[in-house]
Amino acid sequence: MDKKLLEILVCPVTKGPLIHDRKNDELISVAGRLAYPVRDGIPVMLADEARPLSEDEAARWRAQAPSTDTGV
Repeated sequence: MDKKLLEILVCPVTKGPLIHDRKNDELISVAGRLAYPVRDGIPVMLADEARPLSEDEAARWRAQAPSTDTGV
C-alpha cells in the first residue's frame, strides 16, 4: 500500500484515519470497527464490503493506533 495513498484515505463511515493491516491486506477503521479489503492492491472503500471487527480485534487495533491527542 502506497504511504501517500494511506495518508489521504479515510473511513467513509467515520471520516477517521485508517491503519494498513499488511498481514490480512485490509484497511482498519478503529473508530468504525470496520476492516476494508484491499483487492489486487486497490482499497475497496465501500461500507457494504467491509467486515466488522470483533471487540477483541478493535481493542487490539486501538492499542496500536497512533495517538490523535494534540495535547490541547
